[in-house]
Amino acid sequence: MTIKETLTTLPQYILPHHALSHMMSRLTHCENKAWKNLMIRQIIKHYGVNMDEALIQDIEAFKSFNHFFTRELKPGVRQQTWENGAIACPADGQVSQAGTITAGRIFQAKGKEFTATELLGGDNARAEPFNNGHFTTIYLSPKDYHRLHMPLAGTLREMVHIPGRLFSVNTATTNSVPGLFARNERVAAIFDTEVGPMALVLVGAIFVSSIETVWHGVVSPPTVESVRAWQYRDDPPQLAKGEEMGRFNMGSTIIVLFGENQMTWNEDLRSGQTVKLGQAIGKVKS
Repeated sequence: MTIKETLTTLPQYILPHHALSHMMSRLTHCENKAWKNLMIRQIIKHYGVNMDEALIQDIEAFKSFNHFFTRELKPGVRQQTWENGAIACPADGQVSQAGTITAGRIFQAKGKEFTATELLGGDNARAEPFNNGHFTTIYLSPKDYHRLHMPLAGTLREMVHIPGRLFSVNTATTNSVPGLFARNERVAAIFDTEVGPMALVLVGAIFVSSIETVWHGVVSPPTVESVRAWQYRDDPPQLAKGEEMGRFNMGSTIIVLFGENQMTWNEDLRSGQTVKLGQAIGKVKS
C-alpha cells in the first residue's frame, strides 16, 4: 500500500456512499437526450469503449446512460468455450486475484484477506462447502461489457443480498481497505453444478446504483439493514453455461467460488490478466 493509495482511499471512509449512489442512479437513468448523450460520449472517449462490439452503436438510440452502460454485444463477438469440462469466464474485465480458499480465507491483496463466511453474509453453513476450494475475483472497468454470464450450467439454490458500504473497487482501494469485498454491499447467487456448489458474488461499489439478476430483476436497491435470502426449492431457475445471469448498472466486481477438489484454474489466470467473457479460465476435475 503506497502513500498515494492511502490518500486516495481515506476520503472514502467519510463519504455518504449510498446517497452518492442514489444520486448517480437518477443521473444515469435520466432520459434527457442532451444529458444522456453527453455522458455517453464522455465515457466512450475517456475509457476507449469499443462500440464496434455493441449491438446498438448509435448513441441516439439509447434511452439513457444506463441503457448504454448495460448494452448488449453483437452475436459472435465473444467466443464461448464449449470444450468439455472447461469453465467459462463470467465477464469481461481484469483478474484481481485467483487462487485457493485456504482455511476459509480469501486473498484480497498483500496483507489483506477476508473469509468466505463474511463474503456470503456471515452464515458458516453457507460458506462451508467452499472451504479449501477455489476463487477468482474479476474487476469490471467502465469500458467493459457489464452483463454477467454463467461459467457452468447450474440450478439456482439460493440468492443472498448482503448490506454494506460502497467503497470503490479499483486497485488503490483494493490494496488499502481491509476486507473490501466483504464490506461492500453485494448479492451472492449459489448454484448446484456438475461439480458441486458454485457461488457468483456480485459486489457493488461507489456509484454502482443497482445490481440485478435475470430471475429476480433489481435486487439492490433498496439498501437493507440486514441480510435477506431467497431459497429456490420449488421449480428453481436453471441456467445454461454462457447464459446471462445478471448485470451491474454501473461497474464493479464478480467473485466466483468453487468447492474443494472440484476444479482448477488455468495456470495463466493470475492478478492483472485481462479476460473476456466466455474464454476458458479453468477446468472441472473428472
